[in-house]
Amino acid sequence: MDLFADPAHIAVFFIGLLAAYLAGSVNFSIFLFRVLGKGDPRSQFSGNPGVTNVYRQAGWALAALVLVLDVGRAAAVALLAQTFWADPLVPWAGFGLILGNHFPCLHGFKGGKGVANFLGFYAVLVPVGALWALGAYLAVFAMARIPFIASFGMLAVLTGFGILRWQSDPVGIAGIVITAGCIVWFHRGNISALMR
Repeated sequence: MDLFADPAHIAVFFIGLLAAYLAGSVNFSIFLFRVLGKGDPRSQFSGNPGVTNVYRQAGWALAALVLVLDVGRAAAVALLAQTFWADPLVPWAGFGLILGNHFPCLHGFKGGKGVANFLGFYAVLVPVGALWALGAYLAVFAMARIPFIASFGMLAVLTGFGILRWQSDPVGIAGIVITAGCIVWFHRGNISALMR
């Protein structure tokens, strides 16, 4: 099937990709820290405005709220992509979302690493996979006690289920694998620090 035989489909795809990027650019931890007068979550510890760093600075309650907002936003993007795009293109909305999360135009292009967003996005598309991925996170964290290593376990399981979901669609598989690869690349600083 030619996914872009109709020029209108091309327009819908690129508008959707931009919308996913803009959705990802809204960083809830940065917004909530400003509202609560806590400064910028990127100014301490890892410098990452993700759930783990929010927990270190502000505790479980705010970290849980950020997690719920990130996952919910990502799920909404997945639902919209399913509604308006051909199925093989849907994983590319996740790519746009993760790029927006890491390079947010609303926050100086310095954002998070996309793990919670990846989980929320694929929880809609492969819900059973999301449950297994959460189990993998807990199991790896119990052994390693390092959040980003546990995140890689979750990422691997979700990616595997996504590949199975789009096993006959190379366009879909490419979207999943490239997005997962980006998230691993975004953690290169963590990997380097661990190897020292």
